[in-house]
Amino acid sequence: MAEKARGTTGASPAEDAADPAPGRTADRPATFREVFGVAEYRYLFASAILSWIGDYFARVAVAYLIFRDTGSVLLSAAGFAISYLPWVAGGPILAALAERYPYRRVMILCDVARTALIALMAVPDMPLPALLLLLLAASVLTPPFQAARSAMLAQVLDGDRYVVGLSVQNIAGQTAQVAGYAVGGVITAVDARVALLLNAASFGASALLLWRGVRPRPAATGATARASLLRETAEGARVVFGHRVMRPIALVAFSMVAIVIVPEGLAVAWSAELGGGSRAAGLLMAAIPVGSAVGAVVIGRMMAPERRIRLIRPFLLACPLLLVPALLSPPLAVVFFMMLGAGIAGTVIVPLNGLFVQVLPGAFRARAFGLMQGGLQITHAAAVLAAGALAEAFSVAAVVGIWSLCGLVLMAVAVTAWPSKEVIDAEVARAAELNRPVPASG
Repeated sequence: MAEKARGTTGASPAEDAADPAPGRTADRPATFREVFGVAEYRYLFASAILSWIGDYFARVAVAYLIFRDTGSVLLSAAGFAISYLPWVAGGPILAALAERYPYRRVMILCDVARTALIALMAVPDMPLPALLLLLLAASVLTPPFQAARSAMLAQVLDGDRYVVGLSVQNIAGQTAQVAGYAVGGVITAVDARVALLLNAASFGASALLLWRGVRPRPAATGATARASLLRETAEGARVVFGHRVMRPIALVAFSMVAIVIVPEGLAVAWSAELGGGSRAAGLLMAAIPVGSAVGAVVIGRMMAPERRIRLIRPFLLACPLLLVPALLSPPLAVVFFMMLGAGIAGTVIVPLNGLFVQVLPGAFRARAFGLMQGGLQITHAAAVLAAGALAEAFSVAAVVGIWSLCGLVLMAVAVTAWPSKEVIDAEVARAAELNRPVPASG
């Protein structure tokens, strides 16, 4: 396992807590107690929950305000989707900013700025163009914030605690999505601007938690090592896509997202095709997130680390394979369980992420996570748009089935070319050496 990169300022109590727990064996999965025993992780986790729930409040509120004022479904959808635009337009470049400065500082400044921007959106009678511009400005701060948070998580948790920590965040993220949309809808029905103010308050509380509970660390790259943002982004891309383990991880992660997002993105149309109403559509839309939450517990917490790694190949194949029966036009109940199973298998992303961190040089963490998150967002949008266009000409069941069959072929090729255990172990050892802290002189 890669060692956690530390600064030269000496270990804090939280850092000491992140060291391997007494009595743990190398192949025993970390426990939730061991993960939440790290004080800094508790603050990062609470900060993330607040931000996520607040974000979902804002998305509901913005879509409602735009639709109420314009009556346009297209503009309302555009308001909902605008928060993804910075990732598509330049997320990896924005994320490279996070590498230049201490991660904690980047996150706090982004949260403080978003507090002010979202609060301005709640001003009564705010013109629509100004509302969208403020939303876009707040969204631009998301890539550097998320890249810094992802990189810091790899500093706060090491070894299997990182994988279990990711599983916990996956479960919490799915729960926050459901709760945020549901509660946000209720609040928006009363007063949409209250939902925006709550979102602003969530960012302010997040900044306070980060300031109070996360210790300062030096920047990953010093000022003397800086180049242009484009060059630094290109360097991050070369590190990821020129690496014999990170490259296949990135490619299968993008492919996995492209596979599982299609049935979820077409769930409403698929439900109508099967004769179901809005409740059936909601059931299908929830199937993959519920499967992801179940898989996060089973794979992320209950399986030993070595077993997770061994199951990467079977799970890569299982995810698209479970969706191929859509070609047979199964009934609604079967479709639900197909999607549920695909969501469980798709949780292979968690051990893939853990392996990615183990082979990643610490100086490139924010850039690498920014590239991955940007790639996932772009893949997400492109897959849904492509599948939606195909569904205009063919049945949804046929589109999902053929799409998944193509995904199965792609995953079969990926599994065949997957790096051997010897290659993975060699790269883990190499990264551990690169990330070894330099002893303070004197």
